[in-house]
Amino acid sequence: MATDFVAQMSQLFDDAQDLMADTPYFIGMMSGTSLDAMDAVLCQFFDDERTVEIVASHSLPFADDLRAVLLALTVPNGTASVISDYNLGFDSELDVFGWASVYYASFAAQVVIELLEKANINSDKVCAIGCHGQTVRHRPQWAFSLQLIDPNLLAEYTGISVVSDFRRRDMAVGGQGAPLVPAFHQAMFGNHAAIKAVLNLGGIANITLLNQPLDSTQVGFDTGVANLLMDAWIAKHTGKPYDKDGAWAASGQVIEPLLQLLLSHPFFAKKPPKSTGREEFHLAWLNNNLEKLHQNHPSLSYQAADVQATLAELTAISAASEISRFVDDGVLVVCGGGAKNQHLMRRLQAHLPTMSVRPSDEFGIDVSLVESVAFAWLARQTILGRTGNLPAATGASRAVVLGQVCFA
Repeated sequence: MATDFVAQMSQLFDDAQDLMADTPYFIGMMSGTSLDAMDAVLCQFFDDERTVEIVASHSLPFADDLRAVLLALTVPNGTASVISDYNLGFDSELDVFGWASVYYASFAAQVVIELLEKANINSDKVCAIGCHGQTVRHRPQWAFSLQLIDPNLLAEYTGISVVSDFRRRDMAVGGQGAPLVPAFHQAMFGNHAAIKAVLNLGGIANITLLNQPLDSTQVGFDTGVANLLMDAWIAKHTGKPYDKDGAWAASGQVIEPLLQLLLSHPFFAKKPPKSTGREEFHLAWLNNNLEKLHQNHPSLSYQAADVQATLAELTAISAASEISRFVDDGVLVVCGGGAKNQHLMRRLQAHLPTMSVRPSDEFGIDVSLVESVAFAWLARQTILGRTGNLPAATGASRAVVLGQVCFA
């Protein structure tokens, strides 16, 4: 029996290698916590997955109705108003989830088709799509995480196999299912000895520690909120989807009592491994703290821009304090949409004076594309039968092959 099993595994590995030769490309797709757009990359990996060539990238903003529904689904029992606003024709949250899964898959297929047209590459040259889907609920304390996507439809519409549902396999072995990018960060940036950490500033911020002492057991974890609240606050007050270059935050003054209230959130005191999301950090939470601020300091006056400045400082301090616990020099590589926020980058550098804070562009991957490339890489790991999680980052008991494959 053991001999038969080894032979089967060997044949599967040989088949996977043959598949790579015929279909060398992978597509990675990501729509993060900020829910601003769906990003996709077409790429090819070399040097046993440690070097990537990005052939093409493509991004499309979400339609208003899909974005509104996805945001509503992140709030428990939060779909009633959006059902009414968009005349969806049903009143069950589960029906809304199903409707959005189909819509999301159709939209993802459109992004893929336009990406391939841009690259002038046929779909039969693509081995697989790694599609994370949209996280609508993340409850690691219950070993549960739900990403909205119908991979069956995406595979059918594109003619390409789809790898999805990356988080739950890690949770099955005791992990938090997040963060998933540390293994990719190690593969892409770990060979640069000067790089000591990678900070991803998406809706939520997460770090990966690199080139640490051999006895180090900590690799990566979420540090807290990043763009999520800053985007929501500026949208509420100006209608803009994000704070370009952090200019609005830079125009304000940090409200120190508010900052301390925000930093008192229990998540910041947790020891890693840890992960978080919209379930803990949202506008209602911010508004509750603003009410507390008014109760504690009734004569304090401030502007909306001051709140934005405070949110930027919250992101910078919460990330920098975690990084400085493990690293005191070297290079910090920053990626994600927050890396384009010049004010936030300056605040990070101010809180990490002995480190060099630099965008991932300087190391070969555009700051906006790192997570998309990561899911192309994770899809490749899955197709090859290789592990994709780092137990030291997620808290899993062992490394496992992530994701489920829907073959075209």
